[in-house]
Parts: sequence; C-alpha cells; structure tokens
Amino acid sequence: MKLPQKYILIPLDIYKKKRHNYGITNKLDAWLAFLTQEDPEEIIELIDKYPEFMELYQQLYDYCQNIEGVMEMFSKELHELDKNTVKYMIEEQQAEIEKQKKEIEKLKEQLVVLKK
Repeated sequence: MKLPQKYILIPLDIYKKKRHNYGITNKLDAWLAFLTQEDPEEIIELIDKYPEFMELYQQLYDYCQNIEGVMEMFSKELHELDKNTVKYMIEEQQAEIEKQKKEIEKLKEQLVVLKK
C-alpha cells in the first residue's frame, strides 16, 4: 500500500537502552525520552534541557491524581469495546443465518427435483 507520507517505527525499549549511551542530543531524542522516561531524576534532566515538556508532565501528573477520571475514561472505552464486540458477533451470526438459508433453499430445490 502506498502512502503519501513515510513512517519510521522506533522500538521504544531499544531506544531507551541506546539513549543511556548517547544521551539526549536533539528534539527528537527529547520526545522519545518523554515517551520512555520513568526515572524522576532523568525527567528533571529532560525538563531542564527542554522546559516545554514541563506542561506535558504536569498534565500527566494531573491525570494520575484524578483516579476517578481515569477509571471513568477506561469505563467508557470498555463500554464502547463491549458494544463493538456485540455488534461484531451479531454480524457474524447474521452471516451464518444467511448461509444456512441458502443451504436450506438448495436442499428444498433438490427435494422438489427428487419428488418429481
């Protein structure tokens, strides 16, 4: 499939190991570090180098403090997932019913032919 843009897939676990050897040298490294960072000291180092990440970390911190909001978000997503699963199962059953109807029609036709 041809797409108008190029994609580069970066395994974050491998990047995290590499970053320890080379550090954060540019904005791309900063974004990847933001996505993989767990150590508070390294987060502070990242924010010192790139202060624009402070607001993003603050938002993440606020989300973590609002447990009810996070649980509500997951509940909504699980509800949607359940709804989609039920819809998919109904569609599969409908397709099976249609297939069985066609088989019954074929059998009826064969029965009519045999009765003659």
